[in-house]
Amino acid sequence: MGVVVRVSGPVVQADGLTGAKMFDVVRVGGLGLLGEIIRLVGETATVQVYEDTTGVRPGDPVENTNQALSVELGPGLLKSIYDGVQRPLDVLKENLGDFITRGFVAPALDEKKRWDFVATAQVGSEVSPGAILGTVQETPLILHTIMVPPGVHGTLEALSSGSFTIRDSIGSIRTAAGVQPLTLSQRWIVRIPRPVQQKLAPGIPLLTGQRVIDTFFPVAKGGTACIPGPFGSGKTVIQQQLAKWADSDVVVYVGCGERGNEMTEVLATFPNLRDPKTNRPLMERTILIANTSNMPVAAREASVYTGITIAEYYRDMGYDVALMADSTSRWAEAMREISGRLEEMPGEEGYPAYLGRRVAEFYERAGRVVTLSPEGRPGSVTVVGAVSPPGGDFSEPVSQNTLRVARVFWALDAALASRRHFPSINWLLSYSLYVGDIEAWYQSEVGKDWARLRQKALETLQKEAELQEIVQLVGVDALPEREKAILDVARMIREDYLQQSAYDEIDTYTSIRKQYRMLKAILDYGDREQEALQKGATVNQLQKLPVRSKLSRMKWVLEKELGPSFDSLELEVNQAVGSAAGAT
Repeated sequence: MGVVVRVSGPVVQADGLTGAKMFDVVRVGGLGLLGEIIRLVGETATVQVYEDTTGVRPGDPVENTNQALSVELGPGLLKSIYDGVQRPLDVLKENLGDFITRGFVAPALDEKKRWDFVATAQVGSEVSPGAILGTVQETPLILHTIMVPPGVHGTLEALSSGSFTIRDSIGSIRTAAGVQPLTLSQRWIVRIPRPVQQKLAPGIPLLTGQRVIDTFFPVAKGGTACIPGPFGSGKTVIQQQLAKWADSDVVVYVGCGERGNEMTEVLATFPNLRDPKTNRPLMERTILIANTSNMPVAAREASVYTGITIAEYYRDMGYDVALMADSTSRWAEAMREISGRLEEMPGEEGYPAYLGRRVAEFYERAGRVVTLSPEGRPGSVTVVGAVSPPGGDFSEPVSQNTLRVARVFWALDAALASRRHFPSINWLLSYSLYVGDIEAWYQSEVGKDWARLRQKALETLQKEAELQEIVQLVGVDALPEREKAILDVARMIREDYLQQSAYDEIDTYTSIRKQYRMLKAILDYGDREQEALQKGATVNQLQKLPVRSKLSRMKWVLEKELGPSFDSLELEVNQAVGSAAGAT
């Protein structure tokens, strides 16, 4: 038992903690506030406290639990809403009301609920980490696999099917160190990545149904992406769209230090969203971690580690998991405040010198892997982190350190957002380094000319940006017809393809096959337009063709009508443009 000797906001210094280790969890003061040791000098420990330290004073007791900060993993995680240190907010509200009482301890999982466990492993067999013991139907959408915890090898002595709570014994394993009891839950230290057999190369895209992402700047399953953007540019809406439509099995949404009203919107809307694939509530495959800006600053750091550890747990079951972190800038600001109170040497803009390492460690826990299971089942964690650079300045340290490790950059543009162009991803600034890795998948599953169409569309948009500089000087009418046609096709790509409404029942999601047909129709029209111009037609004449309005309405073609609608549209484009050229 130690005592407090100094208090500086969320940082507390304690003496007399004999035998303490780095990152041990401690209880501070009479209320037992949760804290974590982040510096040790002899028996003097510096503790970051995850709760408000108001009222804590020198002489208060500090008790070491001799355990590192960890999360409880088991059935009941899905549909839950936690704070940064995995306290269930619904339980806190039920016991405490709308305001959390400091020092309150609540189990992360419901200890009274009984789960129907179906044992599949054979008693007497040798088991290793990741081996499947049995299953629990956690929600109608997700079958929860009960696995041998990492680090446990031995002979399965007993295993029973039946109805159990997470605290009941379901069996035991005889290991070299003795008998290891088994329950439906296990604990894992949040700062240590869960082990895997092998990391796999990214070769399968995480399809999102968002055209600007899937076509131009795709992310692979197990990949990393960052969404930097200023206030009001649509970061949260994009992440909600990804959570709803991405072809992942489980979604972990971490609201790290965001404004209370924004997080309230997420907490209010997510339970009402429907999973489009099954028409079941989306929460049946979602876990929310809420840490708003008015919550204790130190808990922001814990929230991202809590989220990634839960994501790795479902990855180990063989699921594809998407983790949304909104936003990592608030996490970095929490690190900066703690570092300042520790009187560490500041780096660029006051952030700690280890900012880059911490950001890299977080993103490196993403990946598509072969799990520890004997059968080597694959699973993935895809990390999408939002960054909130002050004033939209992408040169600030958090954005730059994120760009060093994230392989996809979706640059949100305030100018596009002010023009009501959503998603407001700037196609000239954004990039994806996964295009080469997943090109083979696109060519085999979508179309052999996919890469050519994508490159041609990007070149058209780039050429438009160059021509706009001339247009601002001399006007559109001074351009040759061929260059007017480039501007015309680029506008179709921007308005009829890239612009997409998250709130329209049909336009909110576009299958990859439909994206291919839409882009091909626009670019084929552009080719026919250039041919018509050579025969004497003008862009003004071609813009008045009735087929143009049909091209602009492509996004509302139903998926079941995809083939016939686009076949007839392509035929009509060829006939209409050809007739216009012949008439001249």
